[in-house]
Amino acid sequence: MQTLNPNWITEGHLDFEYKKWLLLAYLQHSHKEFDAQKLYPILSDLHFHYQNLLHLKNQKKILQEQFPKELSKADFEKLTLHYKEILEDDNFMRELEAIIQYALPLFSNALEVGKNLYQTIEEQLKIAPIGITPLYFQEGYLFFSIQPIKNMQIYRYQTSIFENAQAKWRGLHLQYVETVTKSLSQTYENLKVNLSQRFPQLPNPATFLIEAPINPPFEESLFPIAKRLLLRYLSHLEK
Repeated sequence: MQTLNPNWITEGHLDFEYKKWLLLAYLQHSHKEFDAQKLYPILSDLHFHYQNLLHLKNQKKILQEQFPKELSKADFEKLTLHYKEILEDDNFMRELEAIIQYALPLFSNALEVGKNLYQTIEEQLKIAPIGITPLYFQEGYLFFSIQPIKNMQIYRYQTSIFENAQAKWRGLHLQYVETVTKSLSQTYENLKVNLSQRFPQLPNPATFLIEAPINPPFEESLFPIAKRLLLRYLSHLEK
């Protein structure tokens, strides 16, 4: 994937035409990815750059920290360093502001294209439990079926909680188990029973099926969207 340096605005020579060329080349690549129905990692990358631009625009402190500083004096006795910031050039600041104003709507438009593609794919995915869902569903199995392909992938999932002083959020880990061939005799319930017999550490596993009637790129789109869909489904079960 063609990338854009996290500090693409503030590094190197601050020239509007050059930065514009860098930006347009990156956005052209992002649209090619979306045309190929590839969402990740480009969508996350676009979101990062867009948020970074908003910070540069709205927070002067962050803006100052983005710029390089010249070492003007070193006080070795007190182990402190004094820096002279290169922020006094009005032309510098005007050029930066022009780049930010030019880039923000372009990033916003690209993000909208990516979000619409995400929604289009997600709306076609269907999720449902296999059998009765036990009270403990923080780990179990996910059956992933792409129509009309006969092979179905089975994953073991496990959720985890991450938190800090500001927020708490849930993570999801998927581990590939196997690929099976669907048939009239090989029902989802039979597969669930078979898994519980082979892996007795989960004697009554929570098991869910996600069906996809479309087949965009698996790693870049279907798989990450399916993970988010399962995670959201599990969160609803807790309520």
